Amino acid sequence: MCTYLTEKIEVTGSGKGSAGWFALSDATVYFDHPQHAQAEHTLNIDFLNPGKGPSARVAVELTAESARALARAIEATLEATPPGLI
Repeated sequence: MCTYLTEKIEVTGSGKGSAGWFALSDATVYFDHPQHAQAEHTLNIDFLNPGKGPSARVAVELTAESARALARAIEATLEATPPGLI
């Protein structure tokens, strides 16, 4: 069953694709059937820069457990970062 739940946000950063590094401007997060991961459903994250065409995209498919662990690791790292660096 597809949820069609999709979150789109603006981001600032860089991604590395087959042609090298490119600026990121957008991210899309959704829970759906994966294209490649060996799971029935995954949390999918697309980092992209639509202005640079379809090759300016980095896609990630994570199991729900892995996605939650990643979210915890991101929060823990940001919380531990010394003041003034963020």
